[in-house]
Amino acid sequence: MGFLLEKQGLPVLDADKLGHVVINSETEKIVSRFGQTILGSDGTINRQLLGKLVFGRSEEMTALEAIIHPGVNSLTEEWIASNKNAEFCVLNAALLHKSSVCDKIRAIIVVHAPFSVRFSRAKKRDKLSLRKLLKRLGSQKDFPCYKTSEKQTQLFFPAADIYTIQNSGFSGSPRVLEKRVNAILESLRQI
Repeated sequence: MGFLLEKQGLPVLDADKLGHVVINSETEKIVSRFGQTILGSDGTINRQLLGKLVFGRSEEMTALEAIIHPGVNSLTEEWIASNKNAEFCVLNAALLHKSSVCDKIRAIIVVHAPFSVRFSRAKKRDKLSLRKLLKRLGSQKDFPCYKTSEKQTQLFFPAADIYTIQNSGFSGSPRVLEKRVNAILESLRQI
């Protein structure tokens, strides 16, 4: 969906790509934690090998996130500051709720695709075995709007309006998606 927002002239930051940048800059820490077996023949971290070690293993994923997230947060904050004159800044982030900018977010667009569509796209993109693909998709969670503790439930995004777009993957859906995105942007411009 980022391309639709870029088409509107909005700056779009892909947090996943920032994660790749931070993986490269934090290679020493990551290798120290996860071992030499995650290195490719060129000496850089092979993200597929690293993924095999962390997906579906919450302790390992938490350890990796503790290394990567501070750098991603820092780069995100720098990017937002560098785009302070833009009408809107768009952050494309699967783990948005773990970002340091939660309190700065004005609107969130959640794109929801049915499991069958996500499965088909991931199979084509990732070329994993059926077992590995199901494990990876099974580890993905719905978008969390709240964080809960024994004492309270609070919004992750206290100032954000949350919009949901259904993306079924059927023909014609790009036009429907674009129309919905345009309607959301128009409503935000009126606030």
